[in-house]
Formats: sequence, structure tokens, C-alpha cells
Amino acid sequence: MEIQHLEFLKHLIQINRQVYLDHNATTPVSPQVRKKMDQALKKHYGNPSSFYGIARRSAGVMEQARKHVSQAIHADPSEVIFTGCASESNNAVLKSLTDHFYPAKKKIISTPIEHPSILNTLAYLETRGVIVEFCPVDEHGRVLLAELEKQIDADTFLVCCILANNETGVIQDIEAVTKIARKHGALVLTDCVQALGKIPIDVHAWNVDYASFSAHKLYGPKGIGALYVKHGSPFTPLLHGGHQENGLRAGTESLHNIVGFGAACQEVDKLLTHAGQIRVLKQQLIQRLRKIKPDCVINSPETETDCLPNTLSITFPGVENSGLMGMLDYRGIAVSAGSACSTGEDTPSHVLKAMGLSDQAARETIRISLGHDTSARDIQYMAKVIQEYIEGRSPTVNMITAAQLNENILFSENTFVLDVRPSGDRKNFKGLPNAHEVDPLFVEKYLKQFPRDRQILVYCPGGGLSFMISYYLKARGFKNVINLRGGLDAWRKRHGDLYDKYAGQNVTVLQPDEI
Repeated sequence: MEIQHLEFLKHLIQINRQVYLDHNATTPVSPQVRKKMDQALKKHYGNPSSFYGIARRSAGVMEQARKHVSQAIHADPSEVIFTGCASESNNAVLKSLTDHFYPAKKKIISTPIEHPSILNTLAYLETRGVIVEFCPVDEHGRVLLAELEKQIDADTFLVCCILANNETGVIQDIEAVTKIARKHGALVLTDCVQALGKIPIDVHAWNVDYASFSAHKLYGPKGIGALYVKHGSPFTPLLHGGHQENGLRAGTESLHNIVGFGAACQEVDKLLTHAGQIRVLKQQLIQRLRKIKPDCVINSPETETDCLPNTLSITFPGVENSGLMGMLDYRGIAVSAGSACSTGEDTPSHVLKAMGLSDQAARETIRISLGHDTSARDIQYMAKVIQEYIEGRSPTVNMITAAQLNENILFSENTFVLDVRPSGDRKNFKGLPNAHEVDPLFVEKYLKQFPRDRQILVYCPGGGLSFMISYYLKARGFKNVINLRGGLDAWRKRHGDLYDKYAGQNVTVLQPDEI
């Protein structure tokens, strides 16, 4: 009994260990940043746009933060505009330049591995008549410069090229991209969100026209971004209203967040110094994972100059990422399958597909992004958990296929159907009959409403998100949990007659409990 008891305690300790390896999604706010933000909230409550003493002091604090940001990216303070986020910065540039050039010039060239805030805005601009072309990338995600040279012409007014990709960490030769654009009179926008604090940034040396940044990727607060606009480059505001940011971005400035951004940028040199240690840890992890599964594929470039020091995209053939991520979460390890801004979607990563990966390979890929607090023990623990999972020595979640899910199971009194689809999918498609809808981002607020004496059937659009939530429920003590493989999409295709007959019937929308 004593040995069994010790093994049980050991298992609990493993489960409860917390290892955060999703720093490309966001980073924790550093103590130094939090301290300066607290001071701003306590002492500098004046509106920077007013003229009395309290307001002038607030304005002074804001301009000091602007100086810190500009120094981190090697720009002039007057070229930095504070925004609500990098997505706003990207939207502002794309829409401003379209208004400025169209219809005299109609074409934008982009890479296919941009952040959704670029790609989705370009899709919108296409509805306005803008021609969008994508310059292909190689198997490592590097832009094919010779192809860019062929595509760009006198009708091109902008080239969009992300500096460092958020999923694979590949770094582009922005200076070379800019030289090609300049020869044809095109402007350049580069998304630098993932790069700041990981590699040196010099917007002046690269001669780019626009660059976007976000504080929460470098241990600063969420809700604050920055946009670099080169002196002389055209730009009109996305938001109209007051005269803030020299009339280029209306709205009262979020001073404490701006102060936090500036404080985070003061730490950039330290972060860059620490990047070498992070790279060593990443290499150690790669070596361990290759021993565990020799056929794993490293999608991130392995040369130092071509990849962020902290980022690893890796494919485990034959291992679905949804199940692996669910198990890692169950054991306290946070990783992702791709961009956090695409979470909830079950479609394969557009970045990986652009690099030539198949849909299946993309669904077998995870992204690991280390941070300055990642330790060698974290790497060892993660490798151990992955090894146990691949070797079949980890707890599993039961699966049910679309073919197996019939009327008897759906309408059984022993089945509790749990719908964890994002709200957007529910608007487009009716769900399974007798389903109980919850917000997938706050499942913990519904736990008291889930039965422990019935079979909980969890489903989402494609089967990935529900897999992770199934593992979460298992970790919270729900023993009889099954996941619908392939999700509602697979069931609709397999049982179109049943879907037409029963979909959307007797659906209950659960309300979250206060915690």
C-alpha cells in the first residue's frame, strides 16, 4: 500500500507541475513592468491631452515611454504611434494606403505566412477591388526573393512581409525585400511583433516604411501596440476623433499600458543577451525529441540566423496534435498548434500549408515557444511527458468515430452531449441534438453542471478543441468522457440524413457559475 500511495502522489505531482511554453502567444508581465504600471496608475491619472500640471506630467511620462520604444527599434520618437494592438496597427496601414493609392495603383504583394491581422484585412481589401498576390516561400518558410522580383511591378503599391513568423520562427531578410520594393516604387510593411526582444530591430537600417509591434509579446501588458511610420511615408488615421498621437490615432491614450510598453522596451537589451541561453535549451529539446521519435520533422530553420532563438515547430508523424496538446495540458504543459489568434479553428495552419506540409502533417504539428524563465528541468519534464504519450504510457481519452455515433447513443439517457464549439460555428451550423452548449474558453465555470454518473460526449467542429477539453475534464475527475473524432464536420458528412432530421433539437444553453 505504501508503494502504491507514493506512486499516486508522484502522479499528482507530475500533473500539477506548470510549464509554460507558449511565449509566442503571450508573455507574463515582468515585475519591473508591473511596478512602473502601478506607479502610473497611482500618480499619473491626468489626461495627457489637457494643459494643467497633472496632465502635463502624464504627457511627459507618455513621451518618455515613446522614447524607450523608439530606442528599442532604432527609430525617432516622432515616428512611433501608440495603438490598441498590433492588429490595429496592421489594419491602419493597409487601409490607409489603399485609400491613398487606389485606384491609381491596385496591387499589394504579401507572403502567405502572415499573421491573420494581415491576411484577413487583405481579404477584405480584395472586396474593394485591390489585387492581392502572394509571394511563395520555401520549405522552411523563407520568402523566395527571385519570385518577389518577378511579381512586383509598377502597379504594386505595398509589400507586406512579416519579419519573424509566429508559428515557425523563420526570420526574413527584410532589408533585401525592401531593396526589391524600392526599385519598383513600392512601400514596405513588416510585422515585427514576434521579433522585438528576441532579435535586434533596426527599422532605419532596413529602410522599411511601416512596422507593427505589441507589448504583450515581450513581458509587457496586453491592450497596447505601436506603429512605426517612417518620416515622409503616407499615412492617414484609421480612427477619427480627437487630436491624440499628433492627429494620427484618436482616443484618450491608455497611459498605464503605454508606460508598461516603454518599461518592457527598456528590458530589450537584457532579453537579447539572454537569447543565446534560450537557443541552447531549444537545441537540447530538439535532441531529446529526436531520440524519442526519430522520424519527427523540424519545420523551423535550424540555422541561428534564420530562426528566432525560442521558437520550435515540430511534426510528430502519426500523432494528432489535438491529443498531444490535450495530454500536455493535462500534465501542466502549455503549448499550441499555431497562432493564438486562430485558436478555436480546426483548419490546418495556413503557415505550414504554405511551406508544403499536407493537412495531415499540419494536424500532427505543435509549436513550442520558450521564454526567459524556461529552465532545463522544464525541457526535461516536457520531453518525458511526450515520450510517455508516444509510447502509450499516458492516460487516454476515449474516442468515438462519426460512424459509431448513432441515434441510440445520441438519445440515450446515459449520454450527456457537450457542445464546445466557438460561437461563430454555432451561427453557421446547427449542433447535435440534446446538446448542452458552453463557452469553450470558460469550461471551468460549468463543471458543477456536468454529471459524473453519465457518459459525457464532447464535440467541436473538427475534433481538436474538444479533445483538449476532454483531457481537461478527465483531469478534473470526470471518468466517463468520450470525444467525437473529426467533430461535427465528420458526423454531418457521415450521417447527413440524421443531421437533417435532428440537428439543433432540444439544445440547452448552459449559464456559467460564478467562481
